[in-house]
Amino acid sequence: MTKFLMVRAGWACKGDELGAPRLLFKSVAARSRGAARSETQIGNDISNLEPVRWLLKSQFDRNVVVNFEIQELMFDYIFSHLGVGTEGSVEHPIVLTEAPCNPLHSRQMMSELLFECYRVPHVSYGVDCLYSLYYNNVLSNLTPPHTGIVLSSGYHCSHILPVINGRLDAGNCKRVNVGGNQAASYLQRLLQLKYPGHLAGVTLSRMEELLHEHSYTATDYHQELEKWRSAEFYEQEVHRMQLPFSAKGLGGVVSVEERQERRTQQLRRLQEINARRREEKLQQDQERLDKLLSVQELLEDGYLEQFHKNLVQLNMDSAEELQSYINKLSLVVQQGRQRLLQASEMEQPMDEGDGVTEMDPDFSEENAETEKHVQPVFNMAEYHQLFVGTERLRVSEILFQPSLIGEDQMGMMETLQYVLARYTPEQQEALARNVFLTGGNLQYPGMKERIERELLAMRPFQSHFQVMMASRPAVDAWYGARDWALEHPPGGEGWISRQDYEEKGGEYLSEHCASNVFIPMKIAKPVPRPAETLLVPITTMTAASPDSVSASPSTVTSAPTQT
Repeated sequence: MTKFLMVRAGWACKGDELGAPRLLFKSVAARSRGAARSETQIGNDISNLEPVRWLLKSQFDRNVVVNFEIQELMFDYIFSHLGVGTEGSVEHPIVLTEAPCNPLHSRQMMSELLFECYRVPHVSYGVDCLYSLYYNNVLSNLTPPHTGIVLSSGYHCSHILPVINGRLDAGNCKRVNVGGNQAASYLQRLLQLKYPGHLAGVTLSRMEELLHEHSYTATDYHQELEKWRSAEFYEQEVHRMQLPFSAKGLGGVVSVEERQERRTQQLRRLQEINARRREEKLQQDQERLDKLLSVQELLEDGYLEQFHKNLVQLNMDSAEELQSYINKLSLVVQQGRQRLLQASEMEQPMDEGDGVTEMDPDFSEENAETEKHVQPVFNMAEYHQLFVGTERLRVSEILFQPSLIGEDQMGMMETLQYVLARYTPEQQEALARNVFLTGGNLQYPGMKERIERELLAMRPFQSHFQVMMASRPAVDAWYGARDWALEHPPGGEGWISRQDYEEKGGEYLSEHCASNVFIPMKIAKPVPRPAETLLVPITTMTAASPDSVSASPSTVTSAPTQT
């Protein structure tokens, strides 16, 4: 699992070696504002995502392509790394995956990009999880048409897709806005709260590496949390992760001489800070005293009006109050000068051991040797370790309880129950007999057992159901698209030719067993409003001419809009 969607590209060839994905990279581009197109880094060319994360851009908004400028860069990257020349045209048919119930505008822009920019001969669109279902049904030698329900969870979101007689029932598809992205972010948040001293080390890239390698799904979430209360269970199941650290300068136990030197330096720094503060305080008091004395001189010189104005500014009422403040401040200034003088006389060069005993009365030469052995050894490597405990099961639980991350929506199994409730009991039985799990975010250990337990709780007594996990949940969609392309040559069912694009438009979709389906939607016509009479004021015209039009009341009726 990675922070961004993964692009898998290759050739539709027979055999597991030749027919495997030849190119695997993150669908992300790094380009700063105003940079040239040639300076854009794409996919695996970005060695480290963290320093340039603020520059990263993707063509996806959730799982729908919306940024076709980035999508064009992705196609250029794919064709160049597969050895396909793009000068003039790409003379190869292309199979693309798209989101369930993909918006028509997105498909229109994608078809326009492929047919107009790259001039491909044929294009086919399909849903990734339906390709995975197609591939696993072929492996299991199941005869079509198939009926079942697909649970798919990827990077951005999860889907529940019912399949009736080999075709997607798009009207009852549902989406849950929880996926691998939210799981990685939740794991990062948990560990940053647990280890506030390692905020910079707990990055999203590291969390994505930990996600599928160390997380698992609990069959009973609350019962599993109770097990973690046991110290013995915790020691057996906790996983320790080592963060990068530098061992330079780690000397183990600090010697007595070194600690004495550090304390001496600290004492000197404190003395310098205190002396500087005394000087600043004495200077402020002297400036205040000089100001008060200058006001008193105005009284002595007979400038009564100016004297009273300055008294008001000083918030004083009389000359006696002024004299009292002057006496007090003079005493403070005199005492401050004496302290400063005494401190400067007491400051003498200290030996390495001078003053240390005064700062630490408990320290003596008698217990110096003992303290060498009592002092615990600080292991910097252990300080940079992350103990991943209950976080291992919390991150996958958000699929069943999205409220853990603040999402106000149903979990995946509640949504499945809602979808099944929209069918007749006979259809529900047929759908529950083939529950298919696919997608990279369902690879947690224990996921199949958890879904079976949830189905057992929601299905009627003595009803039958079967849960099947994809053989390779993350890549079966690619292999399914490959097998479908080999079995259905271009020009037949499921393919869109350039002629179809020019005649029927970019929104045109040729349906097949793993594609989206066309849903005719009835748009209600607006109800005709009663005729409205618009009164136009009559104007008096002084001179008549053939071109003049007499102003008279007119009636305008609104006609219903044709849809």
